[in-house]
Amino acid sequence: MGRREDPAWMKGTVGLSMARERGDIDRKFQRRLMVTQSMIERLGLEKELHGHVGCVNCLEWNKDGSVLASASDDLHVILWDPFRHKQLHNITTGHTGNIFSVKFLSSDIIATCAADALVRARNIFGGTSLLECSCHSGRVKRLAVAPDKPHLLWSAGEDGLILQHDLRLPHRCNSDCDNVLVNLLNHMGRQAEAKCVAVNPRRSYQLAVGANDFYVRLYDTRMIKLSKPAELQMNAPMTRLMWERQNVRCSRAGHGDPDGNIPNSAVQYYAPGHLSLESGEFVFPKKVVTYVAFNHDGNELLVNLGTEQVYIYDINSAPRPVLVANYILQHNAMKAGNKDKEKKNGTNGTTSNGTVSNGISVVDQILPDRVMLLKQRANELVHRSEYSGAVQLYNAAIAERPDCAILYSNRAAALTRRGWIGDIYAAIRDCYTAIKLDPNHVKSHFRLAKGLMDLKRPREAQECLTYFKDKFPKHATSHAVFLLQKDITVALDVPSNSPEEARSGEVVTYFYGVPEEERQNSELERQLRSAALDYKYRFLGHCNTTTDIKEANFLGPDGNFLAAGSDDGSLFIWSKKSGNIVRCLKADESILNCVQLHPSTFLLATSGIEAVVRLWSPRAEDGNKESREVNSAEAAAANQQRMRSDPFEAMLLNISFAGGAERELQSPVCRPT
Repeated sequence: MGRREDPAWMKGTVGLSMARERGDIDRKFQRRLMVTQSMIERLGLEKELHGHVGCVNCLEWNKDGSVLASASDDLHVILWDPFRHKQLHNITTGHTGNIFSVKFLSSDIIATCAADALVRARNIFGGTSLLECSCHSGRVKRLAVAPDKPHLLWSAGEDGLILQHDLRLPHRCNSDCDNVLVNLLNHMGRQAEAKCVAVNPRRSYQLAVGANDFYVRLYDTRMIKLSKPAELQMNAPMTRLMWERQNVRCSRAGHGDPDGNIPNSAVQYYAPGHLSLESGEFVFPKKVVTYVAFNHDGNELLVNLGTEQVYIYDINSAPRPVLVANYILQHNAMKAGNKDKEKKNGTNGTTSNGTVSNGISVVDQILPDRVMLLKQRANELVHRSEYSGAVQLYNAAIAERPDCAILYSNRAAALTRRGWIGDIYAAIRDCYTAIKLDPNHVKSHFRLAKGLMDLKRPREAQECLTYFKDKFPKHATSHAVFLLQKDITVALDVPSNSPEEARSGEVVTYFYGVPEEERQNSELERQLRSAALDYKYRFLGHCNTTTDIKEANFLGPDGNFLAAGSDDGSLFIWSKKSGNIVRCLKADESILNCVQLHPSTFLLATSGIEAVVRLWSPRAEDGNKESREVNSAEAAAANQQRMRSDPFEAMLLNISFAGGAERELQSPVCRPT
């Protein structure tokens, strides 16, 4: 067979290059080869762009990537030529507060929003103002635009409102303006804040919203009726606007929309299962969704969750979170019913036939040599208590053989022992995956019960252990089972706090004295939270505790890699397939917030607390090491410890850059999440 006829050859880089020259698969070429593993491994600093005199809070490429826009605390937007590394325009925006978001509506129109509660749109070249909206009564954190609707603009503000702006219509900021798409105050209560918003690039009627909790809301705007904002004194000082927000716009806080503007079927909630399944909705430290982004195909939603990890949700087939599967509950209930019948009839119960697996499935026994080597190395690291390294190796092995039960079961054991944020719940998910692949895998069933106990869920652990004993009677009398049963029994015998004590503790610990009536959720909000769907992938290593504008974005149209900034100033890049960190680079001397990829080539723009925009691209293969490369394993471990520390201590650690003492102490950009 000739090289050109070999399917493997045609899938390679050279084969794709030849196909591109023929002009038949240009899009496929771009999707697969825009961002590759080898390019990420060669990624290095190309240029630093200087021009701002304050933190650079947002970056945005225009449609063809010929212009990069950056906006800063200095109230200016600078348009850059990214290839010649020079300024094209330095725009005075007219804002009086830190700019948090900049968007291109077309090649000659930009929109901005800022801490002064204003949303502005203007012509780049003529300077003509196209929109000046003061309908928000709090800081406006994010803007969103739709590729197929350049006349529409959405804004998310800390007043709890998501506004829709139509540039085709004249706008006046008064109570007769129908521009409120979502009012989170009506559902979340007085403390609701909208932090970020994104539009699905393939289905522009889908709008994702992140707020000051751990839920991501996906709205179908076709089913939502725009409403009027509560009447406020426009152009009033910020202190007056905040007072009116608390006393006028919050009049229906927690009571739902007056006209049922948002039907139940118009929105779906997503949240990490270990958070949404908690008995109390409010967790400490406070979780805040700092960024949401869709992938190129609009089927996955990437979320950066403050004081937590980065998650991907499959918006088409996301699962419900689960601790105890229905088949376990049904089996136990049926078994209990049979025992009752046996007692009445005076017969002895019979156990199952005891046919069990030895813990090694047929699939496991025929693993390829490379996967077997990864598994063996990971097992050795577990024995040496190097759990993070073991998890990385299991991740790589699972990426190559996702049908192997023992790999998931072993990773569950390593995750449980490592104990990073969300690890135990991830281990429980792995156990269920292993059981699905091999229902007779003994260790997976036992680790499931043990993981639930580690999650401080003794009742659920008892259900799973009861099922385990019945399914595997030969193992029911083992010492490990005896110890686990003893721990569960002790935990079940401990009386829980009374509701009054729990409620009192919530006020002090979680809400800093916020009155009970201000924390009520609407009936719709409670229903949607209870129906929240679980994540598909999670990515660990970065730290997101100090700023609430930290981004996370897919890299390339294929979305096989993703990147996010961190409180330690590092740029983290992960492989979506394995979940492992591929590269870690020092991209800011303090905190890295923004990561934006060029639309058609691998040119990455980053910014943060420094007044600098940095451009990154693959460097020459000359053997030289990038001086800004960071040891990813050490950085990830340090960041996990950082996220477990007091958030105010972490903030003090982050204010360590040059000139930090001279910065404004109440800078909104550095407000803790």
